[in-house]
Amino acid sequence: MYWITFPETCSTGETGTVNIMYEGKPVEAIRPPWDGGVTWSSDALQNSFIATSCQGLGASVWWPCKDHMYDEPDSMRVRVTSPSSLMGVSNGRNRHIEYLPDGKQTRHWFVSNPINNYGVNANVGNYSHWSDTLHGESGVLDLDFYVLEHHYDSARIHFEDVYKTLRAFEYWFGPYPFYEDGYKLVEVPYLGMEHQSSVTYGNKFRKGYLGRDLSGTGWGMKWDFIIVHESAHEWWANSITYKDIADMWIHESFAHYAESLFLDYYFGRQAANEYVIGVRQNILNDRPIIGPYNVNKEGSGDMYYKGSNMLHSLRTWINDDVLWRKVLRGLQKQFYHQTVTSNQIEDYMSAELGKNLDPFFDQYLRTVNVPVFEFQKKKKTLRYRYTNVVNGFNMPLNVTIDKNAQILNPTGEWQVLKMKTAANSIEVDPNYYVKVNEIK
Repeated sequence: MYWITFPETCSTGETGTVNIMYEGKPVEAIRPPWDGGVTWSSDALQNSFIATSCQGLGASVWWPCKDHMYDEPDSMRVRVTSPSSLMGVSNGRNRHIEYLPDGKQTRHWFVSNPINNYGVNANVGNYSHWSDTLHGESGVLDLDFYVLEHHYDSARIHFEDVYKTLRAFEYWFGPYPFYEDGYKLVEVPYLGMEHQSSVTYGNKFRKGYLGRDLSGTGWGMKWDFIIVHESAHEWWANSITYKDIADMWIHESFAHYAESLFLDYYFGRQAANEYVIGVRQNILNDRPIIGPYNVNKEGSGDMYYKGSNMLHSLRTWINDDVLWRKVLRGLQKQFYHQTVTSNQIEDYMSAELGKNLDPFFDQYLRTVNVPVFEFQKKKKTLRYRYTNVVNGFNMPLNVTIDKNAQILNPTGEWQVLKMKTAANSIEVDPNYYVKVNEIK
């Protein structure tokens, strides 16, 4: 902590400027982007290739800052100095290039929107650059791409996924949140990260996640995971930002579910369903998704796969995609460029969907228990209930009884359904993230 003493008394309401000069040796990232800091590396041609990444650990590992998500500056200037043979790339727009007497150059970047600290980044490499535009919901969106010189030709083809991604997400979530700062995709020596208006990319120009399908369904190989997932964070992390890392699900659950919505937009609902159901194999249920508050500690990594299945279950429950899309877009409008809490998101969705979703969110976010739909067939009677649930959990289920579709409303208490004939088979819609147990 540093105390600043002014040479004279400051009056209430008076504004001024304080210039703070600093230098030091930032933390080196050992396993970026999961372990934060600066990555010092070289490309295949032995040019320096440098990048920052710091989600989770915090931006203070590489630059002095007030490292709290709830306090975003409303704009930012960033200067990156590098040898003239390399290019320094950061957030926002490049205002000008300053050529220095020693042969180096400084690129001056300006971010005109609020930005969280871990969303700030600096990258230096032997970059090639090209620009384009996309005609979106809020007009013309400037696109910029920075890739290593020897990857230029392959990147020009592979980065077509950017255009598809932005079109799909503007449909589901509303306008891209940072038209003033543009959108850029920047190659880095690690996997990638959601830096605001400067999405970083290291997926080796492959489809899937480094060439793998995380869902095991085949749908994950239809698109580049890093482009789609990290771009979704422009809405869920950079426009709507958690106040406390304990609520990191607001970033990751929505961004992971955005992958399913991307598939929905281009391949249809069945593809989206199969993908999100497929990623359940990665759920651990080791600890709650929401972590402890006020100690800078996130919850379980299940915020990705379990969180997306929670949202998918809610969409299935609502069974009204017009309303569902309205709520997703409404969240972006209501909390545009704000820091928020989980309760704010939960309360908004409850109000807009017209349901008390407190038990629903408590179940999936604050416990490790998966709801169990338990039933027993006995002649012309069906007994059913939920077990392993919090008080008040009452998510309806679409079930098929001998090929006849029906909606059941299980609670924690046994309920009885009288039928005309004895049931031979009962199937629960797999789009709900619940377990099923038949009592013989």
